[in-house]
Amino acid sequence: MSPNLIGALLMMGSMLCFTLNDVATKSIGTQLPLFQMLFLRGILTTAMILMLARTLGGMHFRIHRRDWGLIAIRSTAEVITAYFFLTALFNMQLANLTAILQALPLTVTLGSALFFGEAVGWRRMLAIVIGFCGVLLIVQPGTEGFNSYSLYGLAAVACVTVRDLATRRLSKDVPSMTVTLLATLSVMTCAGLASTFTPWEAVSPTNGALIAMASVFILGGYYFSVRTMRVGDVSFIAPFRYTGLITALVLGWVVFGDWPNGWTLLGAGVVVAMGLFTLYRERALLRR
Repeated sequence: MSPNLIGALLMMGSMLCFTLNDVATKSIGTQLPLFQMLFLRGILTTAMILMLARTLGGMHFRIHRRDWGLIAIRSTAEVITAYFFLTALFNMQLANLTAILQALPLTVTLGSALFFGEAVGWRRMLAIVIGFCGVLLIVQPGTEGFNSYSLYGLAAVACVTVRDLATRRLSKDVPSMTVTLLATLSVMTCAGLASTFTPWEAVSPTNGALIAMASVFILGGYYFSVRTMRVGDVSFIAPFRYTGLITALVLGWVVFGDWPNGWTLLGAGVVVAMGLFTLYRERALLRR
């Protein structure tokens, strides 16, 4: 197989793992306090990351002071993202929340222009505006179909945008495994501290199995996403991230019996189309 095909398969594998993690986490729902669940999942995920790093090697902490600052920003954004995203996940249809997250390529492009001065032509800027209109179709503010937890999903998009922008500025010699470990430790530590303010609940065998599954899937998502960035042409591989929306639609219907309404599907289509156009324009500019 060509490097591009391998990269595309890895990207689809990453999106599948992240979606399966969402399904396992949503299945737990409110049976366990949020911070308790995050803390327990963090323990298992951290242990597996350490084992994976020991097997693959490449993890070190000889990092420049500037990069430590960026890692701190990234980890803080990761912690806040976990809260907003999971709160939205427990109170929204899986496909609706996943559709909102598809705006990330647009928000990252806009953030790069605003904060880093990267050139964004009128075509991509128009695509960003149209894409945000698609997000409004998904959220449907002021209508009977509006879910206030959609705002939590939008807050999660904003936090992930900050995280990704900080990641872009990291030096190339900072190991991806180190960044992943520190982010996981940050979420686990903050969740552990927050969990002391609420009573813990007994973990049933079913919920224990779901937490273990979520830990495995989220690690798989992280690992495949790291491998993806090291294989093939990123501009070719990036569009395959939208397969996560298809997976969320299918699993949301099969597992939870949820199916978005027509406006949500239309909005998701607009967001995906504008995201693909933005990636196409970036690829065309790189070729020039």
